[in-house]
Amino acid sequence: MKYMAGGNFKVNPLVRLTLIGTLVFFILFLVTTVVMFFSKMGLSPDAVAAYYRGSEEAFTQPRTFGSMLEVTHGHLPVMAMVALLLTHLFIFVPTGPRRKLTAIVTFFGAALLGEVAGWLVRFVHPGFAWLKIACFLTLVVSMAYLIWGLFRLMSSPMPAHAHGGAPHREAGHSSNHHSNGTTGEPATTPHRNGTAAQRPEKQLV
Repeated sequence: MKYMAGGNFKVNPLVRLTLIGTLVFFILFLVTTVVMFFSKMGLSPDAVAAYYRGSEEAFTQPRTFGSMLEVTHGHLPVMAMVALLLTHLFIFVPTGPRRKLTAIVTFFGAALLGEVAGWLVRFVHPGFAWLKIACFLTLVVSMAYLIWGLFRLMSSPMPAHAHGGAPHREAGHSSNHHSNGTTGEPATTPHRNGTAAQRPEKQLV
């Protein structure tokens, strides 16, 4: 993360490449999440309730406690790592602190409440299906927003010296002073009025 904090990712093309590749994987993760959600239930409250509580018309059984616990156990660490990486990278996006805080809290909250909503639908009341749908949509939108912000950061132009090497430095101090031999001492001592001061000659008695 030191490359993000110092802005060195703009100078090093390999760092930029790895970050863009990571964002591509996050996009694929988001797409597969949406596809899985619609393949199992969709945005209908009745379909969400039927998925968790079973349906006599579709001849499906309610979700058991053990199966839901197993799914939640697998989702929590995965979503924690995804949220950590995305939100940590998003901190370095050049935008206002309030917008960053809103995006981070929204993403974490939607991911956590989405897991809780499934349990509420199954064991409390089917009306919590609306909460499940709302959390899912919020999660998708907030994650897409984080990825979009990071892609804008990665696509920013690279500095000029990243292509042409380090900028030329000015000549050293040695060119500003004339040295006498190898000692490095000045040949003459400057006088206050700009003329070289001459050493006084010894008077003959």
